Amino acid sequence: MEVLTQFQDLGLAAVLAMAAVGSALGTGAAGMAAVGSWKKCFAQNKAAPFILTVFVGAPLSQTIYGMIVMQTLVAAVAEGGQFFWSAGLLGGLAIGMSAWMQGRAGAAAADAMAETGKGFGNYIMVLGIIETVALFVMVFTIMAVGGL
Repeated sequence: MEVLTQFQDLGLAAVLAMAAVGSALGTGAAGMAAVGSWKKCFAQNKAAPFILTVFVGAPLSQTIYGMIVMQTLVAAVAEGGQFFWSAGLLGGLAIGMSAWMQGRAGAAAADAMAETGKGFGNYIMVLGIIETVALFVMVFTIMAVGGL
């Protein structure tokens, strides 16, 4: 039982940490693409579209979802529940992957938007669909531990 006690907070910390790592990877990927897109615009004496920052910032919300799930798990443990390792680890992984893939899609969107100046609505829809994965994971994890 001592080993379990030592790792009792693993799932609670993991959900936030993995969501934040995914957000960092996603914003990094989209950010690098935005910088490259602006560089191309500057090289061609075109206006550099500031709107590309929307694509860069999109993966940040998954960190908030990880925090919400973490708070739900903390409350469940405080009420005498389990340690919820699997909910934290797997939920955090799924939320983090959503953020990372959203950032990669945002990178492609930044490149396309800077080159053509068109399609912003379409690109946002794609990012929204990817975001939905994280929202589903958040809601279903909260439901699974009895938070809803």
